[in-house]
Amino acid sequence: MGTFFYAFDWVELFKATMVLFAVVDIVGSIPLIIKLKEQVGEIHPIRVSLVSLLIMISFLILGESILNLFGVNVESFAVAGALILFFMSLEMILGVRLFRDDVSGKTASIVPLAFPIIAGAGSMTSIISLRAEYAEVNIIIAILINIIIVFIVLKLTRVIEKVMGEGGIAILKKVFGIILLAIAIKLFSTNVKELF
Repeated sequence: MGTFFYAFDWVELFKATMVLFAVVDIVGSIPLIIKLKEQVGEIHPIRVSLVSLLIMISFLILGESILNLFGVNVESFAVAGALILFFMSLEMILGVRLFRDDVSGKTASIVPLAFPIIAGAGSMTSIISLRAEYAEVNIIIAILINIIIVFIVLKLTRVIEKVMGEGGIAILKKVFGIILLAIAIKLFSTNVKELF
């Protein structure tokens, strides 16, 4: 246990936090969160944060083993996540509804919000990459910091919605839809060539 905390490093913590912040992109997900709230009525910030935390920590510890158990490699997982993000971005850009599942506030807090939006293929592949470079303690603290940011943003979504107004949110949805589409394409193209 002493060795675990002895490996703590401020520089590693900062770098890991920044990488995860960029990948999770909770600020960029605000239009998606608002869209989900419109569809299901209510999102539960504590539930989303705890499930996301559990998924990310579990993946840090057991990630590659879990995927290997199912005969799935990281690249296949990333491609599957990219396809989900691709269709979500189309919903935002075109104003169409592709996901027609009968979701309630409870299930929406888990799918698609906690997974794959927050703890998705991007964050999971990043966690595996970070694990190869940084000490586990720094990655765990970086995950905790990002989950606290996620919780704050989810709590303040209604305030952000009021400040921006309907027009601002509509513009933000289109802009972040295009960004999400670009991320999905990059995630897909980076990993799909590894499959063949």
